[in-house]
Parts: sequence; C-alpha cells; structure tokens
Amino acid sequence: MASTKLSVLIPVYNEEEYIQEVLGRVLRAPLPPDMIREIIVVDDCSKDGSAELVENFSAEHPEVFIRLVRQPKNQGKGAAIRTAIASVSDDSDYCLVQDADLEYNPAEYPRLLAPLVQGDADAVFGSRFLASGERRVLYYWHSLANHMLTTLCNIAADINLTDMETCYKAIRTPLAKSIPIENDRFGIEPELTIKLARRKARIYETSISYHGRTYEEGKKIGLKDAFEAVYAIFRAKFSGKLYTDGGPAALDAMAAAPKFNAWMAETISPWMGQRVLEIGAGMGNMSRHLCPGRKRYVATDLETEHLEQLRIRFRNRPAVEVAYLDAENAENFVPYAGQMDTVVCLNVLEHIKDDAGTLARIRTLLAPGGYLLLLVPNDPAAYGSLDKAVGHYRRYLKDGLSKLMQEAGYEVETVLEFNRVSMPGWRVVGQVLKSTNLTPGGMRIFDKFVWLWRMIDAKLPWQPTSIIAIVKRKQ
Repeated sequence: MASTKLSVLIPVYNEEEYIQEVLGRVLRAPLPPDMIREIIVVDDCSKDGSAELVENFSAEHPEVFIRLVRQPKNQGKGAAIRTAIASVSDDSDYCLVQDADLEYNPAEYPRLLAPLVQGDADAVFGSRFLASGERRVLYYWHSLANHMLTTLCNIAADINLTDMETCYKAIRTPLAKSIPIENDRFGIEPELTIKLARRKARIYETSISYHGRTYEEGKKIGLKDAFEAVYAIFRAKFSGKLYTDGGPAALDAMAAAPKFNAWMAETISPWMGQRVLEIGAGMGNMSRHLCPGRKRYVATDLETEHLEQLRIRFRNRPAVEVAYLDAENAENFVPYAGQMDTVVCLNVLEHIKDDAGTLARIRTLLAPGGYLLLLVPNDPAAYGSLDKAVGHYRRYLKDGLSKLMQEAGYEVETVLEFNRVSMPGWRVVGQVLKSTNLTPGGMRIFDKFVWLWRMIDAKLPWQPTSIIAIVKRKQ
C-alpha cells in the first residue's frame, strides 16, 4: 500500500521555552497506518533562541525531515503559515497547523486526520467547544469574543462551526496550496474558513482537548486581533481571490452559469454516443450536463485538485469514471485506445502548445466513425488579457481549424458558431479594461439572461466567441 504524507506546519515566534517539547510531541504523535510525516517550522524572526533550538533538534533527529524557514522580518502567523504551505513537499497529502506552544495535543492527530484519510472531508477543524475532550477553564471575555467571531464567520460563510478560531486545522495539501492567504496575522483563521466554504470544501469538526495559556504564560492574541478578525471576515466574504491560479478561478466563475453550460451541452448533445471521454473536465461544470444517460463516461483532468472534486461530485454515479489524463502525454491515452465513440474537448486545445499532436492522440481514443466534439475560442483578433490570464496560447478561425482537423485524420462534418452575444464584452474586458479575471457575480448576471441570448445569438452580426468543430474519425 502506498504511503501518504502529513506536513505539520509550525509557526514560531519567541517560543524557546516550548519549541523543543512541541517538536518532540509532534515526533511521537501517532499517525494513521502507512502515513509518514515531515515538519515545516517557520520562524517569524524570533528575538530569542527559537530558531537555533529547532536546528539543534533537527540535527538530533535525522530520521525525520524537519525544514526550518526563517522569515526575513516579523510578519505574523498568517504570513508564517503562508510560507509554510509554500514550503511543503510536492508529494504531501495533508497539512496540519500545529502552534508552537503546548495548548494543543499532537496525540490527537488521528482524530483530526480520520475524516481526511477516509475521504469524507477536505478540511477538519479541531473544536474546543464540542461535547467531548477536556479543556482548561480560562477567560470568559476571550471565550465570548470567540463565540461572537465564530457566529459572524458562520453567517458570512453559511456554515455552522462551533470553533472557527481553533488553531488545529488539517487540510488536504493540494487544496491548501490552491487558496491564496492574504492576512498576515490572526485574521488567517476566518479568512481560511470562509474561503474553504466558498470553495465548497467539505469541512468537518472533531472535538479536541485544549490546555490554554494565560497571558502571563505567553498567550499572544488580544483585543486588536478580534477587530482584525472582523475585518478579515468581511474581506474574505467579498474577496475575488479564492484561487492562486487564474485557470481554476475561471472554472469557478463558469460554475456560476449553469444555464449557459446547459446551452453548450445541448448544442453538442446530438452527436454524443454512449461511451464518452471528456478531456479537461475541470470541476465537472460540463460533465454534470453530459454524463446522464451514458453507459460509460470518463471524466479526465491533469490537476490533482480537479480530480478530487470530480471524484466527490460523481461518487454516486456508477457510469462515471474519473481518471488522470495529460493530453500531451501519449502514454495516458493507451488505456482507452479505440474504446470511445465520443470524445469531448471543450475549452482545452487552446491551452496546449502542441495542438496538432494532441488532436492526433485524441484520434487514437475513437472507434472508427467516432466523433470528436471540440470547442475552442474564436478569432485571434479578440486575444486579450483574459486569454493570457487563463492560459490561452491562441484563438482559432473556422478555416484554419478545419484544415488542422483534416491533417490530424478527421472528417469535418460541420463547424458551429457559438455564443456571439459575449464577444463584445470579452473584447472590452480583455482588450480595453485589461482585466485578468472572470467573476462569479458577472457570470450569474449573464446566466440569468441565457433564455434571451439563445433567442438572438444567431442573428447578431459579429464574430462568435467560440466555434465548435464536429468531426469524425475516418474509417
């Protein structure tokens, strides 16, 4: 059985009294079977000997990977965790935040990790206020502020957490890496919570024990941080920065336009068969419209986070398979060679440098006479900042696309023009305003009028935003 990896993230600021004991407990913490650990310590420019003690501990325990990252200046907990997430290994599966004091007990890692390992959760919060576990009785006003901030965060995110401010948060690493953290201080707690909720992550809570410190013992959070948390809640509620990458952000915006996606699906459905493979399924925005009624539907992508979302979204559909496929790697096509009567490739080819080679590889998937349904952006003259931001190498013209398909071994049945209505807006936003992102709010407004766009689209006198090639593999 392949092992999984846990990255324990420890932000440190002036904790020389506790840091070695904490590291020892992290090393001794029980983990689920076949799980290994790495420890990422970020020293936030401590004024004491914290960093040197971490180095000494690492030298004494060469059997465990311990990475010390020193911040160039003191920035705060949020900045330290942002640095820690960026520093985890590429093969990490889960991240867990461990404060550098003795308030939280690493012996409870199995409880935090269980919903993640079982595949039920994307993030797990350790709650100090659920009905089990022990906790030290401390400040009433601090507890009241915590409850008020949790309630406000719940309202903003439409969730029902009991302890948003908990420092024990475990998250799938690809998800954690895909969320931009903007707050440098303790505002990271509500920011991360709200962004996880807005990303539709499956958040679980589990009870934990809590051995809080007094201010005399080194507790750092105060009234100023409570006000900053309120600001962080409102900022995260309305922030457009939910993704570190422009491509997934565009897919998220498209998820806010289900009627538009249904329009696209209905346009290509007459040519779809029963054995379908979709290249670049992303978050499943189109898959959900195309998979019903198929005998076999293979939704593929190359992004780890997209594949996880697809597995979650279609886990109850027995006809749907989720698989990794890199369109530029011929080996990934071999398991499906000649098995499909339809390949769907929507808004993908323009992201690939070698489009001709990709079309040739797609052809190997099709049985003789099978269809490739290909949607690409139209008109190179419309290329702008939006295209660049989402990773478009090019836009196409009908004649050039038809020639490309023929050279790749396809018989062109027709090339459809699709979605004229958005072309003026695309050019204004991408070429005049130089914007780099689509917004879910804008897509929701656009989606409300799809009934009208469908009525007038073919009558508009300008170029369409997209073209759809309907082509067959030659016998």
